[in-house]
Amino acid sequence: MAQNLSQIDYSILQQCMHCGMCLPVCPTYDATRRERHSPRGRISLMRAVADGELKVSHEFAAEIDYCLGCLACQTACPAGVNYAELFETARFEVEQKRVVKSASRWFWRTLTLRFLFMRPRLLRFAGRLLGFYQRSGGQAISRKLHLTRLLPAKLHRLEPQTPTIARYYSSQLIASDEKPIVKQRYRVALLTGCVQDLVFSNVNRDTADVLLANGCAVHTPPIQPCCGSLHAHNGEPALAASLARRMIDLLPPENFDAIITNAGGCGAHLHRYGHLLQDDPHYAEKARCWDLKLRDIHEWLIEIDCRKPLFSPFNQQATVTYHDSCHLAHGQKITRQPRQLLKLLPEIKFIELNEANWCCGSAGVYNITQPDQSTALLNRKIHHIQQSGAEVLATANPGCHLQIIRGMQEAGIKIKVLQPVTLLAMAYRREQFRG
Repeated sequence: MAQNLSQIDYSILQQCMHCGMCLPVCPTYDATRRERHSPRGRISLMRAVADGELKVSHEFAAEIDYCLGCLACQTACPAGVNYAELFETARFEVEQKRVVKSASRWFWRTLTLRFLFMRPRLLRFAGRLLGFYQRSGGQAISRKLHLTRLLPAKLHRLEPQTPTIARYYSSQLIASDEKPIVKQRYRVALLTGCVQDLVFSNVNRDTADVLLANGCAVHTPPIQPCCGSLHAHNGEPALAASLARRMIDLLPPENFDAIITNAGGCGAHLHRYGHLLQDDPHYAEKARCWDLKLRDIHEWLIEIDCRKPLFSPFNQQATVTYHDSCHLAHGQKITRQPRQLLKLLPEIKFIELNEANWCCGSAGVYNITQPDQSTALLNRKIHHIQQSGAEVLATANPGCHLQIIRGMQEAGIKIKVLQPVTLLAMAYRREQFRG
């Protein structure tokens, strides 16, 4: 059952010692140096709401909305404050109290959270329409003739960020059940995601190939619901819980050695099904089992002793660096494993990126709701990538991937952006080609 700030375990709010260890790692505090824009400042506001000393107002909502939810503060916090739960609870209360009222906001939240992202077939259909518009030349003509100026101001600003829809979805690239040519060691389920499926279905195919190369039989349902992370992060826990139940019904965790996710943002939420459904008598135990079986692809490959490829993914030596997805690094505490996989690749020189775990500004829909702050963070990230001298940037989250590609295009920088699992798949395929 969804709770507001006055109903959650009060000890979570009391855990913050106001020590300030979170201040240097918080992007919004770094930008403004205002206490209210820091994690401990926001927790103070949340505690005041829980104590009845502060009303949930438009100003409170704006402050919570300004937070990236990157969870860097959780990593830095010596007291182990569960900021993720506080953040999502605060956003739920903002929605419950309806302090932010706007017809356009209501329309877009209803269209996306309550309609498209609750119906995977409809989401795919919408993606196909957008893909046809892009591939038919409609998008190019509209931009060349400046027809996009006819859009409402906000949509006109967002139009350049429209991702390119993949020609084929995951179900067209991956069979429902695939078995490895090598000796089978495990049976896993592969989650294809929403944005990952519509935009990076090739990464899902790469993930399946890498799993097969490491002795995993792969089960991939052709139609999968959204994991619910968008809903949980935007104050809709009931919808998130509904989607969690559908996911568990589709992929009973007891049937697999592991359930594999390859999107950092989704994975952080998928790991919390046990908490989300803890009061559901029919799903609580299943959800706990789900949490135990859920693995990020990088985590799983290191756990099963990923096979070192025989050849490089490229024809010559390449320098590769890595950007940490916030929810992979801070939400799931997975930082070592992607780097270990990159270092397995022959003829690859790996170098660390300055501020590798500093948010790129994507943060779910943050680049839509807070474009100025998002752009400032993106420019900071692009500067470090350019200064690294790397020829390839690896990252492991579709939101980061899209955000960084946009930043590079705007800056005129030509550096390949690939995901670690794609580099592994490329290397394994070269073995087959040379074999």
